[in-house]
Amino acid sequence: MTAEALATETHIFEADVSRLLHMMVHSVYSDREVFMRELISNAADACEKLRYESISNPELLGSDAKLRIVVSADKDAKSLTIEDNGIGMSREELSDALGTIARSGTRAFMERVEAGKAADGTQLIGQFGVGFYSAFMVADRVDVITRQAGSDQAWRWSSDGKGEYSIAAADEQDAPARGTRVVLHLADDALSFAEPFALNKLVTSHSGHVPVPISIVEKPGEEAQEVADGTALWLKSKNDISPEEYTEFYRSVAGQYDEPAVTVHFRAEGRHEYSTLAFVPGTRPFDLFDQDR
Repeated sequence: MTAEALATETHIFEADVSRLLHMMVHSVYSDREVFMRELISNAADACEKLRYESISNPELLGSDAKLRIVVSADKDAKSLTIEDNGIGMSREELSDALGTIARSGTRAFMERVEAGKAADGTQLIGQFGVGFYSAFMVADRVDVITRQAGSDQAWRWSSDGKGEYSIAAADEQDAPARGTRVVLHLADDALSFAEPFALNKLVTSHSGHVPVPISIVEKPGEEAQEVADGTALWLKSKNDISPEEYTEFYRSVAGQYDEPAVTVHFRAEGRHEYSTLAFVPGTRPFDLFDQDR
């Protein structure tokens, strides 16, 4: 590849994207934790896409066939990293995915938010495909380093969310062998997300539905600890789930610290098949009768 092709290019976001980023940076949603849900979901989608592509093209997996997501924190560097070994992106895909958004989707998203028509704005982020930009709720700058499966060249996308982004060839020593690494340079008011306890709670609360194993590295140099094995708890057999696992999942999704009074888990089979997992809290949530929560 020529030096010209590898050179850094700086682009200006489309007007609609700049407007969207302004909304994200100024936290139009009170629940900033949504950023982790969206980035984990994107990583899982990349892994699932590679899984699908590898059916007809097995060599894409190479010697690294176990798909995974790793979330790492570096409190001293004020950073959070979400990395997958999924399909990855080419330079063109990187620009298309992160530099532009379908105009109709972006405009519809912002119109819904600004008109106050959404009871839960965080649900709209994923609905309109703008989830990646939620990273700017907590980050002053975002770097995306990616290598497409089967490619020798890695790329870096970088932006401070203020109107421009750059794309350049990534340093080989700083690039994944395959997949995508999203590095969030945390804003000063978001440093708590790099704390071990907060990070564990945040990741586990958004990993129960993800079909890819997820691990956490709490501090640089520490070993990754798996927090989700890639199988949704409600899809497992009751015989394979311990009471402790039920309690841990209940606490992660309910935000409670007690034990469930009742756990209901069953699978219905027949013309229609479905699985159900429901909990009755052991204590009344403090905001049960607060209509605003």
